[in-house]
Amino acid sequence: MIIHGGAPLRGTVRISGSKNATLPIMMASLLTAEPLKLRNVPRLRDVETSLGLLRGLGASAEWTGEHEVTLQAANITSHDAPYELVKTMRASFCVLGPLLARTGRARVSTPGGCAIGARPVNLHIAGMRALGARIQIRHGYVEAHVDHKLEGGRIWLDNPSVGATENIMMAAVLAHGHTTIENAAREPEVQELARALTAMGAHIRGSGTHVIEIEGGQKLHGAEHEIIADRIEAGSIMAAAAITGGEVEIPNAPTHQLEAVIVKLREAGVYVQANGDGVMVAREGKIKPVELRTLPYPGFPTDLQAQMMAVLTQAHGTSVITETIFENRFMHALELMRMGADILMKGPTAVVRGPAKLLGAPVMATDLRASMSLIVAALGAENTTEISRVYHLDRGYEALDKKLAALGAQIERVKEEV
Repeated sequence: MIIHGGAPLRGTVRISGSKNATLPIMMASLLTAEPLKLRNVPRLRDVETSLGLLRGLGASAEWTGEHEVTLQAANITSHDAPYELVKTMRASFCVLGPLLARTGRARVSTPGGCAIGARPVNLHIAGMRALGARIQIRHGYVEAHVDHKLEGGRIWLDNPSVGATENIMMAAVLAHGHTTIENAAREPEVQELARALTAMGAHIRGSGTHVIEIEGGQKLHGAEHEIIADRIEAGSIMAAAAITGGEVEIPNAPTHQLEAVIVKLREAGVYVQANGDGVMVAREGKIKPVELRTLPYPGFPTDLQAQMMAVLTQAHGTSVITETIFENRFMHALELMRMGADILMKGPTAVVRGPAKLLGAPVMATDLRASMSLIVAALGAENTTEISRVYHLDRGYEALDKKLAALGAQIERVKEEV
């Protein structure tokens, strides 16, 4: 991605459907033999990977519209989620619960290393065991079996893991009896999965709270479901508007899911007008320093920490960012420093001193959100920035370069020379 910085972003842009909501709902199609039709599905690499994974298990999984997929697992012919797929997309591990609940067995690769830190699957495994599954880990695979049918149980999560909450929910809806998940994740994407499962006939209470109650054993049926807008994409574009001193309107931004982000942007001196499902972001004056700590929802999302760090390089004063979710999620800071940012890192804390004069430089994306952080910084920098390895970006942002160009960004994608 080649970006000529300095142009304020102005205009209106609509964001795509939520990647993090789409993927587990796609896996939920394994819970019924009937078709599941999803609308507002983003065209992303991770969605294509999920379609391939479902086809490999015997399901039909096709695009039936520009942003519509139809999934049907009438006959599950395989119980294996191979390493080749799981290593590229951790959400693939969420086939464990649906496969186990529907067929009584599953063999799913452990995800392996992750650039942003350890993301173990022990909570997923403990949850399945609490529902009566027998599990072995052999040769890098989780092998799960149940003799008759999963039984409801009481599950306490040591931390409110989104993936574990979703995996256990999907297993529990077909389990016999009542399941309680305590210290469950509250994220909007968990709530969205609960809504989709409810449309399929599941009985779920308490999604969006720390205690989720599930009455299992119902036979699920097909359904149609529209995916919510992507709060992380919305927050990323809000950050880009802030750093460039522009004025951008996002008419379909899920503002009620972005309250922590809106609070911090306002603290930083950015004008944010939020009403209903729309937001307008503008900045004329100086950016102010803030203290920021990432937390599980409804706290400030870890997936927007990198983008906010880029904005705070331009604050007049010292900002402090504490990352509490992933231990290696400051990898973008080194690349921002190549552009002139003044950042001191110590453990989970980054001290950002500003305003720094950002200058275009060749930089490299290390993960999905780091890619976006570098784009935000490049939009606010002088001269030209070249960002390599932007294939990370295509996992989570649909046509981002075109959306930014429509707002006035000077941005182009070129083929990387080998």
